[in-house]
Amino acid sequence: MLNPINILEYEQLASKNLSQMAWDYYVSGAQDEITLNDNRAAFNRFKLLPKVLLDVSQRDLKTTILGQSLQLPILIAPMAFQCLANAEGELATAKVAAEFGIGMVLSTLATQSLEKVAAVSQNNPLWFQLYVHRDRGLTRALVERAYAAGFTALCLTVDAPLLGKRERDARNEFVLPQGMELANLVSLKDIEIPHAYRESGLFKYFAEQLNPALTWKDLEWLRSLTPLPLVIKGILRGDDAIKAVEFGIKAIIVSNHGGRQLDGSIATIDALSEIVEAVNHRVEILVDGGIRRGTDILKALALGAKAVLIGRPILWGLAVAGESGVRQVIDIYKDELDLAMALSGCASLSDIDSSLVRKNYE
Repeated sequence: MLNPINILEYEQLASKNLSQMAWDYYVSGAQDEITLNDNRAAFNRFKLLPKVLLDVSQRDLKTTILGQSLQLPILIAPMAFQCLANAEGELATAKVAAEFGIGMVLSTLATQSLEKVAAVSQNNPLWFQLYVHRDRGLTRALVERAYAAGFTALCLTVDAPLLGKRERDARNEFVLPQGMELANLVSLKDIEIPHAYRESGLFKYFAEQLNPALTWKDLEWLRSLTPLPLVIKGILRGDDAIKAVEFGIKAIIVSNHGGRQLDGSIATIDALSEIVEAVNHRVEILVDGGIRRGTDILKALALGAKAVLIGRPILWGLAVAGESGVRQVIDIYKDELDLAMALSGCASLSDIDSSLVRKNYE
């Protein structure tokens, strides 16, 4: 398979290019991986109802998120430790995001510093994903650095007071390879992913460093640190979405952390409609999890998402061919979405609505 033509083929190639520890870290979900697998299966339960005899000779895939222009309704999801896939890691990802004019969300646990990533992003929409540490001074410093570097939004992950039990990582006693570091944290505090006997070092890191006492009231403190719009990632309920609006959140990412936190939780595409209805256009809604085809993006947009976040497939591209691999992965999504829109009678994203999808409950 020298020339992969879809995301599944990229995944198959990536499995051969990564160490067992890196592959298991990237691909795994929590416990029995029920939610991980259902994220993908849930898209297949939605069927498309295409419109016909409409002029689709020209298609426009552009949109805006938080007033920022995107050439495609896609952002690259925050993913830790991208240098496990390729030495350039997050730098390669950011360069491709800028080339395509799509958004990127950089993880707190990146293996390239936020300043270096910002420097190659060419003023492209760039958000910083934040984990709130027990050390509030450390959290404040991260937020201030992101703002100073030119990031355009702060994305708070709220579904990880503790790390989900990822049994593959525990079996491997996951730890970063020698010479790889938490690039955003080493300059602020001597923090690393520790080795843990019969456990994931990342699980131990979360237990020791992150703040499990975070509540809605802490959002006011976070908003006081920066003028950047605050986005919440990890909402799966309509009532939580309403609270987010009440606390001044500007966008919500419907997410179950790629099936890596609470196993058995709802698939994100199944949760999407309730949240869209609950917020009633007051904030923008995005969704991630299990998106492997352009038709998946079309379904998500039809159900009310303004854009989607792509995660693991970016890592597959990195592992197969570095920057070029990421470029090819985004190209696949672009071409597939463009074709799906044409075949559904949609010349622009504004033509996509809920009439295009129906859920099959069988």
